[in-house]
Amino acid sequence: MTRLFLVLAALLLGTATPAAAAAPAPDIDGYVRAYLDHTGLPGAAVAVTHGTDVVRAAGYGTVSASTPLPIASVSKSMTAFAVLQLVEAGRVGLDEPVTRYLSEFRLADPRGARITVRMLLDQTSGMADSAFPDLKLAQPHTLAEAVERLRDAPLASEPGAEFHYHNPNYEVAARIVEVVAGQPFAEYLRTRLFAPLGMTSSTSVDTPPAGTAGYVRAFGFEVPVSEPDWFTGGSHGVLSTPADLARWLVAQRDGGGVLSPASVRLAHTPAPGRDYALGWTVRDGRASHTGEWFSHTAAQILLPDGYGIAVLTTMGMALDNEAEVLARGLADLVEGGSPEPSLPAGVVADWVLAGLALLAVGLAVVGVRRAGRKPRWWRLVPPLLPLVPLVFLPQLLGVVFAGRRGTYGQVLYVWPGLVVALGVVALAGVVVAAARARVLVSGTRARNQEQSGETRGAGEWVSANRPSGS
Repeated sequence: MTRLFLVLAALLLGTATPAAAAAPAPDIDGYVRAYLDHTGLPGAAVAVTHGTDVVRAAGYGTVSASTPLPIASVSKSMTAFAVLQLVEAGRVGLDEPVTRYLSEFRLADPRGARITVRMLLDQTSGMADSAFPDLKLAQPHTLAEAVERLRDAPLASEPGAEFHYHNPNYEVAARIVEVVAGQPFAEYLRTRLFAPLGMTSSTSVDTPPAGTAGYVRAFGFEVPVSEPDWFTGGSHGVLSTPADLARWLVAQRDGGGVLSPASVRLAHTPAPGRDYALGWTVRDGRASHTGEWFSHTAAQILLPDGYGIAVLTTMGMALDNEAEVLARGLADLVEGGSPEPSLPAGVVADWVLAGLALLAVGLAVVGVRRAGRKPRWWRLVPPLLPLVPLVFLPQLLGVVFAGRRGTYGQVLYVWPGLVVALGVVALAGVVVAAARARVLVSGTRARNQEQSGETRGAGEWVSANRPSGS
């Protein structure tokens, strides 16, 4: 009987349906390569983890698995970890004023004395690009200089009242780490964060290394560019590799031995009514952060089911963060979806801009040909109107990019297609206005000459018919 039972059990198990079989592993390589092929993205680095397991850590296109790339503002989450380490050690208090640790921290607004360490990390200090346009100003060379130059900074709002994403918040936070720990910030990250986590290929820099180069897009073409020289320390200066970022993502579960699980949860938990925690944005159960250099982009995402995703690309900041686009596609993939690569919004926008520029050229040709019809001085104004947005382009883009105002050179990095298209439209308008002005001037001269001739003719007639005795 026992033997018969075993035989029947074996038959039942052998004929069982595979419904409970493990789902196939997501084709990460296939999706990333398809994305690069579809969009023309030159290179990307990808790290995907699940729990404590590294699912994939690789480079694609022009990027190898060992290529250090800037993670840009993803660095903020690492700076926050460094501060929280000092909080756990009892050397920093999150709700203590910054001035307790940095006596040199002074703003043009006296309310700056009420800014706390927590306000720096959750970006509610009241400092903002709208009040202190960091990108347009002379760049510092050290974290100490970055803090010192804030003496001229006003506040955009009451400390603790509103969220304003502002890089100097994290420059000040990194300077606190330097002063309290008594060592350079980059050295602190190397010895207290990177080395313990096994992130041996990661470094932090105050300015982009010489020769750092990536790409920007213009009308669907990838244009190689060199990263400009600007200050990145504390806020967006870490360079890392896929393998190192995989270790960083795994450490978000329990601190990886460098931070307690409670402090990790604190870093991932925003205050009520807000969605920015301490170096992480939290929405719909996902913790994430993006990063942008002028020639590179980065993104990281922690999913509720235990997956972690980090993406670095060799494409610079634009209308959309390409690393974020790719990371979201990977998130959909590991959650069981079937994402299809799509073109970045900036490429589509450039095509529209190119069409408008060509239309402007066509209208300019027609306008020049018809310049002689009904010439009026007021008709000079409409063709010159495109000059207005061209002149104020950095300020207008500041509205699009959450108040971050830059220079014309920086705008050319971010959206070269817009600068070129708007320049073509403005030039076309100037040509039409010049043609109309020429006609007006010529017509005025002709009328003046005609009137002068009529006057001379009338004078000659009067002289000829004047009585001889008069």
